Amino acid sequence: MKRKDKEITDRAKIDEIINGSLVCRLAMSYRDNPYLVPVSFGYDGNSIFLHTAREGKKISYFLNNNKVCFEFERGVKISRNPDNACRWSFMFQSVIGSGRIIELLDPEKKEYALNRIMLKYSGKKWQFKRAEVEKVRVWEIVINSLSSKESHE
Repeated sequence: MKRKDKEITDRAKIDEIINGSLVCRLAMSYRDNPYLVPVSFGYDGNSIFLHTAREGKKISYFLNNNKVCFEFERGVKISRNPDNACRWSFMFQSVIGSGRIIELLDPEKKEYALNRIMLKYSGKKWQFKRAEVEKVRVWEIVINSLSSKESHE
C-alpha cells in the first residue's frame, strides 16, 4: 500500500468496517470482460456470503472464472476546502479483497449462509422452508486477501 499512514492492519477493525457496510461491490471478469455489481451480503469473519436467482449474468461469470474481487466502504464524506480545489478530499474507511467464489449446494450450508445475510440486515436468525432454500443459489467467497485503509482528511 502506497500510503502506509492510512493503512489498517488490525483485523478486528477490518471486520468492523465490513460489518458496518451496507453493500458489497463484487467485481469479476470473464473473457476479458469485467463486471461490477453491488450485492447484499453476509459475513462470518472468514467468508462472505451472497445469494442469486437461479440464472443470470453473475452466475455465468462465476462459473467461468471463480476469482473475484470485492470492496466495502463506510463513513464516506467529502472534505471541502473553500479556497483551494486541489485540497478537496474524501474521508472514508474501505476494505478491498480477493477470493474464490463457490456455490453452496448442501441445504444446511445454504441455510447458514442465508442466515448470515439476514442476520446482517435484520439482526435475527430465521427459519427457512426447504422450498425457499431450493429456489435460490447461494455462494461463498473464500477470502484470499484483504487490505484496508482510512482517511480522515
